[in-house]
Amino acid sequence: MKTIHHNREVLKNQLLMPSGMPTTILLDTVAILINSDLPWACKVTAHLLQQKIFLLLRGIILSSMNNMKEPENRSRMSSLENVLALITFHACGHPNCCLDTDPKLCFSLQILSIPFLWHHLSYYKEVFLMQRLTKFYIHRLASCLPGHASILPNGVSLDFPSHACLLGNLIEVAAAVFSDQSYSLTTIMDFVLVLSFLFEALPKLKSSAGAGYFDDDMSVDEGTNEFLDTNLERQIKDAMDSRFFQLLVNALFKDTSLIRHRYESAPSDEEIEAIGSICAFLHVTFNTLPSERIMTGLAYGTDLVLIIWSFIKYCQENQTWPLFTKLTAYIPDVAPRWLLSLAVFCPVYKYMLTIMDNEEFYEQERPISLSDIRLLVIILKQALWQLLWVVPATMSPQKLGTDFFANKKLSVETIRTSARAMISELLNQLQDWNNRRSFTSAGDFHAFEASSEAFVAQALTENSRASELLKQAPFLVPFTSRVKIFNAQLAASKQQIGAYSLHRNRFRIRRNRIFEDAFNQLSVLSTEELRGSIRVSFVNEFGVEEAGIDGGGIFKDFMENITQAAFNVQYGLFKETSDHLLYPNPGSGVIHEQHLQYFDFLGSLLGKAMYEGILVDIPFATFFLSKLKQKHNYLNDLPSLDPELYRHLLFLKHYQGDVSELELYFVIINNEYGEQKEEELLLGGKDIHVTKENVITYIHLIANHRLNYQIRHQSSHFLRGFQQLIEKEWIEMFSEHEIQILISGSLENFDMDDLRSHAHYSGGYDQNHPVIDMFWEVLKSFSFVYQKKFLKFVTGCSRGPLLGFRYLEPKFCIQRAAPLHAAEEDLDRLPTSATCMNLLKLPPYKSIEQMRNKLIYAINADAGFDLS
Repeated sequence: MKTIHHNREVLKNQLLMPSGMPTTILLDTVAILINSDLPWACKVTAHLLQQKIFLLLRGIILSSMNNMKEPENRSRMSSLENVLALITFHACGHPNCCLDTDPKLCFSLQILSIPFLWHHLSYYKEVFLMQRLTKFYIHRLASCLPGHASILPNGVSLDFPSHACLLGNLIEVAAAVFSDQSYSLTTIMDFVLVLSFLFEALPKLKSSAGAGYFDDDMSVDEGTNEFLDTNLERQIKDAMDSRFFQLLVNALFKDTSLIRHRYESAPSDEEIEAIGSICAFLHVTFNTLPSERIMTGLAYGTDLVLIIWSFIKYCQENQTWPLFTKLTAYIPDVAPRWLLSLAVFCPVYKYMLTIMDNEEFYEQERPISLSDIRLLVIILKQALWQLLWVVPATMSPQKLGTDFFANKKLSVETIRTSARAMISELLNQLQDWNNRRSFTSAGDFHAFEASSEAFVAQALTENSRASELLKQAPFLVPFTSRVKIFNAQLAASKQQIGAYSLHRNRFRIRRNRIFEDAFNQLSVLSTEELRGSIRVSFVNEFGVEEAGIDGGGIFKDFMENITQAAFNVQYGLFKETSDHLLYPNPGSGVIHEQHLQYFDFLGSLLGKAMYEGILVDIPFATFFLSKLKQKHNYLNDLPSLDPELYRHLLFLKHYQGDVSELELYFVIINNEYGEQKEEELLLGGKDIHVTKENVITYIHLIANHRLNYQIRHQSSHFLRGFQQLIEKEWIEMFSEHEIQILISGSLENFDMDDLRSHAHYSGGYDQNHPVIDMFWEVLKSFSFVYQKKFLKFVTGCSRGPLLGFRYLEPKFCIQRAAPLHAAEEDLDRLPTSATCMNLLKLPPYKSIEQMRNKLIYAINADAGFDLS
């Protein structure tokens, strides 16, 4: 063996050649001397181990790698593979006398860390997969590797580090091990532990070209510049397919009650350790591989979500969270025991929800029942409150585990950082589902402690604990508390800007050219000018300036009129869904050359309305409102935009036949104003066939194209204008449903008693006047529909202010519409309104019936109904 090693550069072409070559003669002689049937086999093998035989073999194989190509039609094991098999098999069978004492020199580290080992020694791969060998050497790795990174040999080069080469070789045989049911759970867990350690040491691998639309970056930046050889990286990523995860989950849980998703008794120690093993492995994998390589296989190829949920549910209901004893070297007992389970469960279930359809979630209640989801919301809320408010932000270094893991992916701090983000995102997603169709109380998402005035006051202090919680998990804070914070932020901004002079921000607007005049004059204003005081005077069709001084009411009238004009679908900038909700017209550029500048302007208009507290009756589609939060939309948002496409994608998702027979490719046909255009969903998509393996990605990309990609330019310009007035952190406190309430007000806050208690009176009326008593009696007798119509009649919006009519600006006022001694015929006039001033001009009617009829007539006339 030393001769071969010494002459390895000369003999390197002979390693896999047929017998008769000098190298093979020497190797065959060694094989005879260590034949296990001979009485001295143990002594010879032990001597070879003492002489560092695996170090010699590593040198021989590495020096020959570039030339060690397998001869065509090789029908049997080579002499080199035979020697390697005899030594490893004998050492495995006689560990007491034939075991290398120095772990650095063992087979597991010296040979298995050779790059692409199985590609060069394919027959030896079959030997290694024999149960005794695999079980023995995987167990040795599990015993010596964790916490002792220094025992790994030096890498062949910087882009072939030993831990990555070892991982590549092990991951390549993992599927064969996981699919062999003769392996014990202990061996499977040893294997998973070794893989976890090796992934821990790996740098973050980049997504493949053309992928990554949905690759949420869940990793923590480790500040490493390490990179891998492209082929080595591909070896690792290609092995981690859907089948790998399916086999892994089945191997770990095939004989446990967890696979049946219920517990009749406490989980066994083995089941607990299996949960710990899979969670540790997946956590480091999430922080290493692009998520599209992992999530689809986990979410749709395994029962992992249900398995981990069954464990979490049992622990919560029994108020006991067991310790993962095999992981105590990395995750000490001082860490919350639920931390790792939730850190892994949340991203997988979150991913599943992005491609889940409404029927699966609400009707079939798959994979988790709605009653269990209600419990899940409580668990997540409590955990997140602990992480953000109760548990200290950092832990002392001595409590973080071994030195190798102190600043790595499997440290307490990294897991906690990941858990905070993932729990928050999942809760946010569940709140979106609850807003779509309620399955639990909105209050279930709120932390009781976050509703106090003290919390609100602290949240307004920069870098306080409350302000940080508000940024990371705003849904824990009740909506009314967040509105108070939002209003306080607006007030502080206005105070900082100060009032601009009237002549500087005073504009003449022609009523019949309101959009063009407003765009030409207001779109050039700076952020400070937009946030300042803006005064408007209207010019009629004869060019005469209308009388009146703008004390705020005329500007409100201007905002109502311009938003009605600009957001009208006839103007071509916006389209309507089947539910009459607005979203940007993907073909707006065909109609308006300046369409992107218009969207910029419209964003600033909407921002100005919110900044000034002016409610506008503009119903936006939820998938467009998400753009104000810079969020992605997913399949479950598609029904409101294109119900027919949604139904087709669901058919495809649940198709039982061979998807490839449908002859679909990664392209989409756009049809705007009669012009059809084919676009690729991925680079080279017209040549990528849709198959069973990639159909979920195809559905993802179709939904992404319609909901995100088509309106990306319009949305980004609208957002740019909007953020001139409403800062990103202000709006991120609210869900899309809540943003619509900020824009248009809330029906829940429409309380007639509240309106009455904050009403003002003039012209001879007061709160005790008989006509006023009669008015409120009539208004309370109206149906809710007509109460909404009345509110729109007098204020321009059918919804009340967010925090009640105390915050309505200008204040609602009822003015007497006739002199004190009016003639009887004057009392036959209709009531009128001035929505810019929230003013109702009410004649002093004599009877309730007369007042009721006149009010209804006036409301219907204002709404444009046919009164004949």
